[in-house]
Amino acid sequence: MTAEQSEVRAPAGRLSMTQGTGMCVGAVLGTGVIALPALAAEAAGPASLLAWLALVLLSAPLAGAFAALGARYPDAGGVSTYARVAFGDRAAAVVGWCFYFAVPPGATAAALFFGDYVSAALGGGRAATAGAAMGLMVAVIAANAVGLRLTGRIQLVLAALLAALLLGSVLLSLPEARLENLTPFAPNGWAAIGSAATLLVWSFAGWEAITHLAGEFRRPERDLPRATAAAVVLIGLLYLSLAFAVITVLGSEAATSRAPLGDLMEHGLGGSAMTLAALVAMLLTFGVINTYFASSANLGAALARDGALPVPLGRGAAAGEVPRRSLTLVAALTLLCLGGVLWADVGPKPLVLMTTGMFVTVYAVGVAAALRLLPSRGAGWWSALVSLVAVVALLLMTGYYLLWPLLVAGAALGYLRLFGGEGARPRAPGGGLPPARRALTRRGRAPASDHEPV
Repeated sequence: MTAEQSEVRAPAGRLSMTQGTGMCVGAVLGTGVIALPALAAEAAGPASLLAWLALVLLSAPLAGAFAALGARYPDAGGVSTYARVAFGDRAAAVVGWCFYFAVPPGATAAALFFGDYVSAALGGGRAATAGAAMGLMVAVIAANAVGLRLTGRIQLVLAALLAALLLGSVLLSLPEARLENLTPFAPNGWAAIGSAATLLVWSFAGWEAITHLAGEFRRPERDLPRATAAAVVLIGLLYLSLAFAVITVLGSEAATSRAPLGDLMEHGLGGSAMTLAALVAMLLTFGVINTYFASSANLGAALARDGALPVPLGRGAAAGEVPRRSLTLVAALTLLCLGGVLWADVGPKPLVLMTTGMFVTVYAVGVAAALRLLPSRGAGWWSALVSLVAVVALLLMTGYYLLWPLLVAGAALGYLRLFGGEGARPRAPGGGLPPARRALTRRGRAPASDHEPV
């Protein structure tokens, strides 16, 4: 067997369709559920239910496009790899920077969500929120500094626990639901639905992770699309039922609640439900932030190795090593962001919008790459086209928060122009294209040269 054949015939993964569904659900179901129902209700009132529905419907073609990419080109590089194959190193650098610099505001917002649950359970107001958020952040940084990682099984257990908690909270609180809480339906006007939708992108971030999982399936061309479809249905039902329960059970309190899941649990369970919610929020938030810190630290080292970030940050990029320099930069930026937000007392909402702007930018590049790489007029291609239209609409609704991903993208391109470039990225032995690009080029419609015009 030749080297090129071995590259294409990668060893089969171990994930079944059922296991893959669990992994996809775990990648998407995250910290948004503990706070976003209240933020969306604040933005649009009961009409925020339409924003939830719109994001669920958008998830179907978006997840379908990424699943089609993953099934056709199972490569661990995910969206960054597809961006490089379709559009070159500059697009890949933009995607990488958007992921990397989305972590500080995103982790800060998640920590503040947890802090609000601690404050609601134990009292103490803003000081308790700040202390809990800072303590969680220090714990995550310390865990990553010594190389502590939560295993995939633990992450799946946390996701299953959260799903069971959501379903239980909804079912137990429904006897107290009142349909009159749905009126007035759009107290802030119909345009506010768009504002709520931009906030809710946070809750649906993670569909791009499907592409990273593709190589783990036994038969990705068959099982990955099926697992994705099942995950879309499960997550949609969970989110819609939770949002409906929050609006109809909490009523006007939904828009002002800082711990909506805890308030909902108190209606269903009573007693010390808020303490239980705070504990679940801690486990969930620690797991999510720990994963993102680990991923971003590795990503930063890889970007430095490839010439898209300063070379010293690349130390620790080898398998089994801890990229402490990259981790230090992420930790410093996150602590700076958390300190600034606590000092200004602006809350997590601006951070959510900044982070979702970055996610939507990555989605835009990803679905544009899908249009270039997938067979024209196929199911995946049409899913990508529908997704691109919806993603562009979300970008426009992001408003001036779009300045953050635009600034990051401009900085990435500027850095490549001044300090990086093609020569810094590792090539295949003897020159030519990297192995991932050669394999994708043979199997699909990717351009054979980094310099081929788009």
